[in-house]
Amino acid sequence: MVDEPGDMSGSDMSGAARVVSSAAQDIGSFIRSQREAAQVSLRQLAQLAGVSNPYLSQIERGLRKPSADVLAQIAKGLRVSSEVLYMQAGILEKRPPSPVRDALLADGAITERQKQVLLEIYESFCRENDSKQSEIAGQAPEGVAASDEEEHQIADPLDRRSEND
Repeated sequence: MVDEPGDMSGSDMSGAARVVSSAAQDIGSFIRSQREAAQVSLRQLAQLAGVSNPYLSQIERGLRKPSADVLAQIAKGLRVSSEVLYMQAGILEKRPPSPVRDALLADGAITERQKQVLLEIYESFCRENDSKQSEIAGQAPEGVAASDEEEHQIADPLDRRSEND
């Protein structure tokens, strides 16, 4: 079992410890299956990821839950997207499929950090456009759709005019 910081009652502690242990088991078995599929030994992956053999072994057996930094290092060693490991570990929520996201994650010309930054920018644009569409839908009379021009405008994050209108 994984030790949880803090003072909790017996039943709460066992429930919290079970959740952490289950998440650690899931990510550990996923890492092991990815490592075996890539035909990389535990020792090789530990060296590539910059962690010790015993620590990686404990992660794979579900005895330790790795931090986001360690997951990123392991992802790099496995040559998979760190986002995949983050989702498996429960750090990121699973998202609906997106061709833009898939293309960014598959691109080998940019680093993992650059991929994450581009994804954050893309998602912020999507959220902004969704909120604008909701506002337009709420203001438009029933049966009247927003114009195509409004629908396809790209938000300019430096444009402050809309805040003062």
